[in-house]
Amino acid sequence: MIVTLAAGCSLPRAGPNKAEIFAGSVQQKGDAFIVDVNDHVTRATAVQPALGFTDAFLRAGLLGSDLISPGDTLSLTIWENVDDGLLAGAATKQTNLAEVQVDGEGFIFVPYAGRIKAAGNTPEGVRRLITEQLGQQTPDPQVEVRRVAGDGATVSVSGAVGGQGVYPIEAPTRRLSAMIAAAGGISIEPEVAQITVLRGNQRATVWFQDLFRHPQFDIPLRAGDRILVEADTRAYTAIGATGGQARITFATQTLSALEGLAQVGGLSSSTADPTGVFVMRDERAEVANAVLGRDDLVGAQRLVYVLDLNKPNGLFIARDFMLRDNDTLYVTEAPFAQWSKVIAAMTGTLGAIGSVSTASNTLSGDF
Repeated sequence: MIVTLAAGCSLPRAGPNKAEIFAGSVQQKGDAFIVDVNDHVTRATAVQPALGFTDAFLRAGLLGSDLISPGDTLSLTIWENVDDGLLAGAATKQTNLAEVQVDGEGFIFVPYAGRIKAAGNTPEGVRRLITEQLGQQTPDPQVEVRRVAGDGATVSVSGAVGGQGVYPIEAPTRRLSAMIAAAGGISIEPEVAQITVLRGNQRATVWFQDLFRHPQFDIPLRAGDRILVEADTRAYTAIGATGGQARITFATQTLSALEGLAQVGGLSSSTADPTGVFVMRDERAEVANAVLGRDDLVGAQRLVYVLDLNKPNGLFIARDFMLRDNDTLYVTEAPFAQWSKVIAAMTGTLGAIGSVSTASNTLSGDF
């Protein structure tokens, strides 16, 4: 019965065993390279997708953000020192012009001040021009000029931020980090936050934390920039004799095989084979050539990396071997696990036979 169960029955298991995986190697006329992970392999595969801005973004000078452009929207507040002013009534002595659009020729219209040249000027310069014109008709007017969101020197901020919207480029918000702060900051974990800036047909992405680690990434902004904040979408799949089987998103910028195992509860203490931890990956040709010591491979290659946690430095190797997006982390079952299933199946079969025999004897005694 044991021989029959062991050889003829298809007992449930988590997936292929070590021998079946090795049978699919290139050496066995399969289509995957089987590679034992060592220090050389960890160094050759440590290449992570680089995030950063191109020279076109890095070399852009700081925008003269105080200069008003056609299409900008201004907010004007005017105070008058008389009871019966030109614009304000006796009760308030204050007039608010909330949205004054700078026209295509760069002018704005202010009652009693006429057309004022705004484009190419600063808010302070426009304030002085309006004050001068109104001062000819009302004593000592006080004027405040602010730029608000409009079609001119503005950027849009969307995604995982406190307040999505269109924001003007002003003196305090000329750079990327300041603009994100003006939009309420990010609303996701900083470790997985990515910032994408779209400028015309250019696109570049950086890690949020790199804005502060590398000051050159805190780039000056340009009118029309689109800023997108989103969480890292990289993930790996863990299956086999692990504490849990799932598709797991990266929680940090880098993730080792050891950390990947820990995130799914580690190895199953009752079934896992610590000598059979596999990472399956479609590897780029340049990396595959470096790993295998070759120079003739072209295109993506299927590589199966083998981690043996029973080796004296096995845990260190697993700690240094980095996972990448779309990796499959698979842990095989130990050989004894299948025998345990055989014994359990046999014991269950004998128990069922005994139950049937007992029932038969009982029925025979009744008649």
